[in-house]
Amino acid sequence: MPFLELTLTIRSEQQPRVEEALEDIGALSVTLQDADAETPDEQAIFEPGVGELPLWPTITLNALFDEHTDRRGLTEALGELLPWLEPDQVQYRDIADQDWERAWMDTFKPMQFGRRLWIYPWNIEPPADDDAVVVRLDPGLAFGSGTHPTTALCLEWLDAQALQGRSVIDYGCGSGILAIAALKLGAASAVGVDNDPQALTASADNAERNEVAERLALFLPEDHDVEPADVFVANILAGPLAELAPTFAAAARPGAPFAISGILKGQEDELLERYAEWFEELRADTREDWVRISGRRRQA
Repeated sequence: MPFLELTLTIRSEQQPRVEEALEDIGALSVTLQDADAETPDEQAIFEPGVGELPLWPTITLNALFDEHTDRRGLTEALGELLPWLEPDQVQYRDIADQDWERAWMDTFKPMQFGRRLWIYPWNIEPPADDDAVVVRLDPGLAFGSGTHPTTALCLEWLDAQALQGRSVIDYGCGSGILAIAALKLGAASAVGVDNDPQALTASADNAERNEVAERLALFLPEDHDVEPADVFVANILAGPLAELAPTFAAAARPGAPFAISGILKGQEDELLERYAEWFEELRADTREDWVRISGRRRQA
């Protein structure tokens, strides 16, 4: 059936109250997008940080209502619930029903990271290529599918590592994309850690579908007590990265290569100083407004 779509552009700190208000007035669904993305299929996708849900600074909320819903009534109800809301922040449009999952899948194309690594959606069959390493992943708005610069930076870094036969820890694993990529690139085993049980479920499902589940162990942070790994990667946010630096140092073997991302430009200097206590050969690489820091665990 057709729907009425209401669109609001707000600041990230307003999101919880606005989403609650939309649900109170009968929204059938609410989706969040990056208001600053250049094109509709370039929505930035974050992997959840430890202990928080990261959001873009400016958010577009799209709420669907029954096609017969009164627009004036919706606007008046929102005005009562959100008195600070300006009229020019609210837009309406009529949209036809469609296969929403298929529509999103159709915007998600194969992506290459580094020399060998490719991320393919399940609706596209990769060509025969003996050199290509393919991770199959359903696109989605949760936990990351490679489109955000921080995920891309980490995937490219993994592609450049000598992973054959090594153990890997992916902290803040989200969809499991980094751990699964490492396993497909030749790692012997991987551990994924995330504070969200749903992320662990998603990682387990994606690992199963990529036929690497038997080599991936998944933990909540409080349950993670395993041997240090040969390679360490974390894609979360700058705050948790600074807080967890000693934990990450303990999780990496002496000499282990490591990479951390989820860092905005301007945040890297503090983290470089913080990590220098345990890591060496530090460098910062940038894509768009995001930074990856990489280096090597100091020898004991």
